[in-house]
Amino acid sequence: MRFAKPVVDFFHNFVLMKRSTRFLPPKKRQDLQQLTSLILEQVKQVEMIVLFGSYAKNSYVDYDQRVEFGTPTYYMSDYDIVILTRKPIGAAEYSLYEKIKDRFFENKNRPFHTHPQFINYGIEDFNYAIEKAHYFETEIKRDGVVLFDSGAYKLARRRKLDYTEIRDRALSYYNEKLACVDDFVIACNSLYKLNRNKRASFQLHQSVENLLRVIPMVFTLYGHKSHNLSELMNAAKKHTTEIFRVFPRDTQEEQRLFDLLQRAYIESRYNPDFEITKEDIDALIPKVEQLRSIVERTCRERIAYYDAQITE
Repeated sequence: MRFAKPVVDFFHNFVLMKRSTRFLPPKKRQDLQQLTSLILEQVKQVEMIVLFGSYAKNSYVDYDQRVEFGTPTYYMSDYDIVILTRKPIGAAEYSLYEKIKDRFFENKNRPFHTHPQFINYGIEDFNYAIEKAHYFETEIKRDGVVLFDSGAYKLARRRKLDYTEIRDRALSYYNEKLACVDDFVIACNSLYKLNRNKRASFQLHQSVENLLRVIPMVFTLYGHKSHNLSELMNAAKKHTTEIFRVFPRDTQEEQRLFDLLQRAYIESRYNPDFEITKEDIDALIPKVEQLRSIVERTCRERIAYYDAQITE
């Protein structure tokens, strides 16, 4: 038996993290400086503080107010911040976050000021996740902005994974997402029996979303964070075009069913005028089953390919 060669075509291995927030407006930079100071004041053994998410990518929404389904709503992006400590914070983690937030919001209009959200890792745990190609931590390193660095540690470089590691990671993602789909289908069936079609349609949307998301996760070890089914289908079509047989959208009725499923993510919960009939649910359930069959076969074939590379 020959050892499988490492695979090198998934990601660039070297990432130079950004260390400046000058691309953000002055008030945002001041907020981040204050949050950094408060974290260092409240949390022990901080080694790095990293801004990630929409503010790091400069794709944030500062404030968006609109009327949706007759109800005034507003949306703003959060400051997403990862705190890397020598060891995980532990039981006091969330009480420390609340102290930091309370101090941060002093003399601010809390409901309408950008909110910080924190997550914590021990530095060794975070580096292990990067080495093992966990996509969330890899994305933080790739897109994040360093707000504080003690200089005592360096973030790991993602190793070139061998096929055993790729297979194990892909299989883990596959099993996790398919278990989620099982739960959503169970919930859908229960709601369907109670004639709660709107709530059942949300569960169907979530089933399809997770089925579409798992395809690129198995093929590239990276997941696309979107609830938009069209976007997820476009991401998955690089690996299989069979998914378009499930939702062809080539007739008015097929387009209507797809639009209902797409809208169900938000409108089934928030729009009192959203309507979906029992007949619509009856038409969508077989589509979800067909999609699951395609996803299972496609992903299992890819995982079998990884197995074959291991044994060569």
